Amino acid sequence: MQRRHLVHCLVASQIVLAATLALPAWSADFASAVATFRQASDGDAAATTSAATQFTALSRQQPLDPLLLAYAGAATSMQARTTWLPWKKMGYAEDGLAQIDKALALLTPAHDTVLQRGVPVALETKLTAAGTFLALPSMFHRGERGRRLLDEVMQHPAYAGTPAAFQEAARKIAAKAAP
Repeated sequence: MQRRHLVHCLVASQIVLAATLALPAWSADFASAVATFRQASDGDAAATTSAATQFTALSRQQPLDPLLLAYAGAATSMQARTTWLPWKKMGYAEDGLAQIDKALALLTPAHDTVLQRGVPVALETKLTAAGTFLALPSMFHRGERGRRLLDEVMQHPAYAGTPAAFQEAARKIAAKAAP
């Protein structure tokens, strides 16, 4: 009986994963949120809160999507740049890092094959995490993990086949992380 229950649980989890990966996460809302995130990354403080709000809403709609959660975490962490209050800075950074850690924990081998804009979801999730980790002050102790994630992305067999814009983003992050 226990074996049968275990098989049912395994089948159910595979169905949930397949359904999650098949959901239309890559909608106009996603494209808009990415555009806002890029503005925030370029230093637009007003876009930072908007990006965090947009990705948090998308992530709530699809809580098992690691890419949406990674972007939500990265945007939340960026909000630390928009306040002078030390406890708010720490709160934004820690909340964002918790979301990114969860996003990385949600990655499965299936995310290596699911493409979003020509990029495997696992690679974009890891690159988003790496960029955030490497941008943080050293007191957060995320630099080494960020470098490892960046190396994983750039050495992944699928990396060479990703769009030029993705590869350029990875190179920019690597250049900023260089000593």
